[in-house]
Amino acid sequence: MLDLKLIRSQPEILDEALRRRGQPPVAEKILELDKNHRMALTELQEQQTNRNILAKQFGEVKRKGEDTTALSAESERIKTEIARFENNAATCEQALLEILSTLPNIPAPDVPEGANESENKILRTIGTVPTFTYVPKSHFELGEALGLMDFERASKLSGARFVVLYGALARMERALSAFMIDIHTREFGYKEVYPPLMVLEKTVYGTSHLPKSREDMFQTTQGLWLIPTSEVSLTSLVADEILQESTLPLRFTSYTPCFRAEAGAAGRDTRGMIRQHQFGKVEMVSITTPDQAVAEHERMTSAAETILQRLELPYQVVELCAGDMGFSAEKTFDLNVWLPSQNVYREISSCSRCNNFQARRMNARYRPQLSSSESKPQLEFVHTLNGSGLAVGRTLIAIMENYQLADGSILIPKILQPYMGNIEVITKEE
Repeated sequence: MLDLKLIRSQPEILDEALRRRGQPPVAEKILELDKNHRMALTELQEQQTNRNILAKQFGEVKRKGEDTTALSAESERIKTEIARFENNAATCEQALLEILSTLPNIPAPDVPEGANESENKILRTIGTVPTFTYVPKSHFELGEALGLMDFERASKLSGARFVVLYGALARMERALSAFMIDIHTREFGYKEVYPPLMVLEKTVYGTSHLPKSREDMFQTTQGLWLIPTSEVSLTSLVADEILQESTLPLRFTSYTPCFRAEAGAAGRDTRGMIRQHQFGKVEMVSITTPDQAVAEHERMTSAAETILQRLELPYQVVELCAGDMGFSAEKTFDLNVWLPSQNVYREISSCSRCNNFQARRMNARYRPQLSSSESKPQLEFVHTLNGSGLAVGRTLIAIMENYQLADGSILIPKILQPYMGNIEVITKEE
């Protein structure tokens, strides 16, 4: 949620941010709604003051035994006016909240200009792309030939965009999540969390996934939402809380299933595991002070990169342009891993810095430490960051394709072998 005070004082900042994101200006409309809301509140307060004055007069007149008919009539009139102004104020406030909740975050000044992913900036390329003496197969060709990846039975169970993994591939899914969590907790100081997979609507709203991504999420008949990412649960751990600066940054990580309707991806990646309704992901979330946020963003990205480096998978680090960034982000680094079958780098992690955008919705604040000249520092909103560390299914895909052998078997990265009973290669199971 953007700061309404900022929009009042510098509406041009909002419209410039929207221009950079390829959206039309709305500052004028917001200022008009805000003006009407404040006018309604002023009128309401005036009528409430009149009501209080009239109540005193009514008491005095009644005590004297005088006629209160005129005062009673005026009281009824004021009561009606108060109800009208309360309704006006509530209507204006709701309209203002609805439009504010649809506004994306303001891109940081150093975010590259650009309308879409074609204008993202490649910061670095790490690792060597493998060469093959044969045409490399896709992950689903490899998995089906090994008898370890079954889309047909998954469709029978659940419909399109699901998969059943068997044997060594199921074990690799489990091994990857454990390996990733170990790196993040032991080397980068994240606290492991196992959060709820279903959350209240206010929780999804607080992390800015509602109302924007409503069509891309699943909701139960009881009104709970299945998490599209554990960012929702982890970030919301501090909702409606006041933290002490000395406790920050807080760093959380979790492995969970994630659920997405993929409503906006119709016709894209319909074969294989690239876009699934259910997929596993290791998530990282940081809660920081404003002055820590930039360094924390680099640190989080480094944690995600470490996973790819240890698995010896070639990848690129990409800085997203303003037009390609996610709704909540002020700056985003994507990690794109090499997929031989597609001859292209595909996203496997997205690490975003959100400023206080989510914290305003969640009402998550911290108390700065006292300086020698302060008696009581003013509360400030925390800054939040989130990143995939990594998407487990896509990591499995990348290993299968980059480590494939000519006979269709798959080598297991050395770092992962201890997590898989020290087996070195996945072969067709009899």
